[in-house]
Amino acid sequence: MDLRTEKTENAIKNAFIQLRTQKVLEKITIKELCGIARIHKSTFYSHYQDIYDLSDTMETEVVKNIIGSIPADSLNTDSLAQVTRELTYGFVSQSSMINILFSGNERSHLAYRIEEGLKEIIFEKYPEYKDELRWNIVLSYCIQGAYWAFQGSRGKDINEVIRIISEITEKVQPLC
Repeated sequence: MDLRTEKTENAIKNAFIQLRTQKVLEKITIKELCGIARIHKSTFYSHYQDIYDLSDTMETEVVKNIIGSIPADSLNTDSLAQVTRELTYGFVSQSSMINILFSGNERSHLAYRIEEGLKEIIFEKYPEYKDELRWNIVLSYCIQGAYWAFQGSRGKDINEVIRIISEITEKVQPLC
């Protein structure tokens, strides 16, 4: 990506973040975003189809960052506690973007996107688990539970929250 394209992308994304902190997604207009980014509407449309495409692109980046923060050797079937611990650290590292992009009606989208992404990676590595209903349910429970426990524990000691989430996951994993 050349420097001008990169600067334009950053201007669009920064303007979007600024607006998203103030408004729900449905209330953001391309016109106001372009005014803040100091670009023409045609420039915006050369990068994105609409405001939802931009939001989806940024959400995908957050999901990739969270999943990418989990060391590959942690993504195994032996220790879901380690997976959820690393996952929760990923939530912490992206918490400001999570709060902006996944607020309001968008809150549950992150958990589902994380679950989908993690399962894809884990099942690629361990295809024998893909069709095991019990294992899938336990994995979904751990991923979704870690996310919602993290969300519900804002302002608490994050290390204690992560310890408790890991402890719960250790107790759930034998059900696989």
